[in-house]
Amino acid sequence: MPKCDHCSAHVSERFARVFADENGRLRACPSCSANAGIAEVARERAREAGV
Repeated sequence: MPKCDHCSAHVSERFARVFADENGRLRACPSCSANAGIAEVARERAREAGV
């Protein structure tokens, strides 16, 4: 089962297909970010990580 790379919470396969980056990393999930802003939080965390 996939998990968030930020908080390690488990997410569904479907969530991972939609929100994982091109390398399969999930930088945000409903457990660690607001549902409405998951994509924005993921992009921000990727920038902070220098990816």
